[in-house]
Amino acid sequence: MEAFATVVDQGGFTDAAKKMGISKSAVSKHVSSLEARLGARLLNRTTRRVSPTEIGLAYYDRARRVLNDAGEADALVTSMQSAPSGLLRISVATDFGVNHLSPVLGDFLQEFPEITVNMVLNNRYVELISEGFDMAVRIGELEDSTLRARKLTDTTKRMIAAPSYFEEYGRPERIDDLNEHKLLHYSNQSNGSVWKLTAPSGEKRQVRTAGWLTVNDGQSLLNACISGLGIAYLPSFLYADALAKGLVEVAIPDLPVETQGIYAVYPPGRFTQPKVRAFIDFLVHTFAERGPDDW
Repeated sequence: MEAFATVVDQGGFTDAAKKMGISKSAVSKHVSSLEARLGARLLNRTTRRVSPTEIGLAYYDRARRVLNDAGEADALVTSMQSAPSGLLRISVATDFGVNHLSPVLGDFLQEFPEITVNMVLNNRYVELISEGFDMAVRIGELEDSTLRARKLTDTTKRMIAAPSYFEEYGRPERIDDLNEHKLLHYSNQSNGSVWKLTAPSGEKRQVRTAGWLTVNDGQSLLNACISGLGIAYLPSFLYADALAKGLVEVAIPDLPVETQGIYAVYPPGRFTQPKVRAFIDFLVHTFAERGPDDW
């Protein structure tokens, strides 16, 4: 098949033999054997030129695809055995990227010096393939089920505020009490300024009060919390340190805690690029001792 396709590509047996590094007679023998097996003439041979027959042209189109796939399969095996390398383009939410990915990237690059990283921090769901990303780190429910995903760890979400806030405005005891409090909202949430909470009875509730402050950055909301501006609903990977230091407290401790998964997502396909696989394995190892509240 390769001999036949090369004859078509090169326009003759002599040039095909040079391309393949074998004798002209060997190329001719391969093509004749192929024609005998198929029971069809694939090439028109004259003293001046060689051209594919109608059947040969149709067979060439399919044969070339098969040969290209075989070449890619060979390259795949080679790449899987070689050290991970190349540009790795990552999308990650700003809060998580700044607080937890940036500090560990140095260790990853030291371990894999042939990989270069372009980490893009944003607070929206990017289209991985169309926007040219190799992978993303996403938190919470995964919206795009076509992507492959691997869970890295968990985080929790709680309503928190500073002790100074509770001293001035009191502490809410029930979900309905939040209507009387100053809430700090995250503007990039798909559901806007709606907090989805679970009552002690298990009932799902939604809080739709207007926010005293709305910001598109979780760290800024945490800073506002610490300064006593209001109550925020934030993930543990942001508030855990402040909670441990007593800078913030849980607003309604009796409420069930919401747990969210943190995932590495990447385009579908049977083959995962070595650079992507290396980074995901690194993240799984890095966050093995983290979550849901151990941040």
